[in-house]
Amino acid sequence: MPSLRVAAAQINPTVGDLEGNRDRILSFLAEGEAQGCDLVCFPELSLCGYPPEDLLLKDGFLRDTRAMLDEVAAATTDCVAVVGGVLEVDRSSPRLAAPRDARLPGEGGTPQLANVAVVMAHGKILGVVAKRLLPNYAVFDEQRWFLPGEGPYDLFRIGGAIVGVTVCEDLWSAQGPAAGIAREGASLILSINASPFSLGQHDERRRVLSERVSETGAAIVYVNQVGGQDELVFDGGSMVVNDQGHLLARSPSFVEHLLIADLEFHGHDDEVTDAVHEISSTSRRSGPPIEGDVADDAGENAEAYEALVVGTRDYLRKNGFTRAVIGLSGGIDSTLVATIAVDALGAENVHGISMPSRYSSDHSRSDAEDLAARLGIVLDTVEIEAAHVAFGGMLKGILGAEVEGLTDENLQSRLRGVLLMAYSNDTGAIVLTTGNKSEMATGYSTLYGDSAGGFAVIKDVPKTLVYDLCRYRNERAVLEGLVPPIPQEVIDKPPSAELRPDQKDEDSLPPYELLDPILAAYVEFDHTAPELVALGHDPVLVERVVNLVDTAEYKRRQMPPGVRITSKAFGKDRRMPITNRYRPRITR
Repeated sequence: MPSLRVAAAQINPTVGDLEGNRDRILSFLAEGEAQGCDLVCFPELSLCGYPPEDLLLKDGFLRDTRAMLDEVAAATTDCVAVVGGVLEVDRSSPRLAAPRDARLPGEGGTPQLANVAVVMAHGKILGVVAKRLLPNYAVFDEQRWFLPGEGPYDLFRIGGAIVGVTVCEDLWSAQGPAAGIAREGASLILSINASPFSLGQHDERRRVLSERVSETGAAIVYVNQVGGQDELVFDGGSMVVNDQGHLLARSPSFVEHLLIADLEFHGHDDEVTDAVHEISSTSRRSGPPIEGDVADDAGENAEAYEALVVGTRDYLRKNGFTRAVIGLSGGIDSTLVATIAVDALGAENVHGISMPSRYSSDHSRSDAEDLAARLGIVLDTVEIEAAHVAFGGMLKGILGAEVEGLTDENLQSRLRGVLLMAYSNDTGAIVLTTGNKSEMATGYSTLYGDSAGGFAVIKDVPKTLVYDLCRYRNERAVLEGLVPPIPQEVIDKPPSAELRPDQKDEDSLPPYELLDPILAAYVEFDHTAPELVALGHDPVLVERVVNLVDTAEYKRRQMPPGVRITSKAFGKDRRMPITNRYRPRITR
């Protein structure tokens, strides 16, 4: 009865950092070898980082990636490494489908590419498995760069067990190769992934793995990337599931981790019907069995909060920023952003600037000061009244009248944006904008004002979730015996931009508890206005909200990137035309 000691190396690669990714892979591989592992698998495209996007159109990038892949292979010994990478292939390869679209890379001399899992040991590459199912939905656009694999399945004998390999989507779909790999005799399927985080994704992954085990009778080692890459954040959550469907081990989320577990097989290794790459016939494992650790489920609010922290930290770190500056209004949104920034970067690297106007309330000023004291950050106060008056005078000469209404409100916001960006220019600190998803959806923001900055931390966080995350962060602090970072007054008071006397968000928007469910259905699930009414939403409210969303598309195109935590964020996975007159009518 074969047995294997397997390891899932949940690492945080950086796109394009080929040498750094190589070193990270070799470090985790060395740890697996020291622990007596038979194999260590790494995430999808882990050598070049995921997603590499149009770096794949650069011949030099492909050459350098291949050189790094050869270096990793040369460093392997008896422990098998399964590394995600990209390879140029001959378009006549029997393992790749023929191009179906003249626009695919490869026409006009550009190399044909495959997204591959490379199996290596004993100092060389022993096999290459091309990804067969190339996702082209949500944030995925893999048919732009890759050709799908096809043809016979590659199997590998490792430690006496027969092992098959899949790349991300290949395991997620019931139409993928997993069933065929098992029919050919595999007792273990390695699944290498770069699966981005979204709320509820953990339960979905566990369901998919259970279904594949039921369909195949094979054990599964699922390894996933961790860390932030532009708008995407990867939570890891790597798992080992035995051939009975029992979860043997799971990595903690949002941290690098080497997950090790021992697997016993009761399968049909002697019934293999196709050629097998022979690597090793006996296991390297020694000592008592390793059962592996099963990390606890953190809960949805905890996962969302940690995703925002990791996404922010990695965006800044990977792009060379060490400090951040935030305009602190005393409101709930800037309060949450500042708290996330401190958790991501440390209080010493976060600077707050309070920029009160003639309409700012005393409690907003004091709430900003209270927050800064709780977080331990420096807070400067810059009154904008003098600039407000000066700009108003200049505009009066152009407009022929006093500046009033929305023009005056936006002027205040833009003055604050100018101050923050000037501070950023002088110090190198990146401006973190504070708009939430509800505001971005409805256009309740000012271009070149509160939207000005380098990274939008909560752009995919609906307003109701903003409040939930603030409460969660305070509750966590209490459990840790610490002072809650967020003043309760900030959570309790009605939200307001404070750009005119006694202003409240509900003067311009529906109550958030009514607004956010409509936005989720319209933006994330693509329901039309009539469908929203059929779901039970008020027709007048639906018409108002849909109009706000559609007419604000031009604003969203100019917003900075931010962490994606829902199933559909503004950006890569929602690509709507700005010029758009599609307005299905609501029947009353």
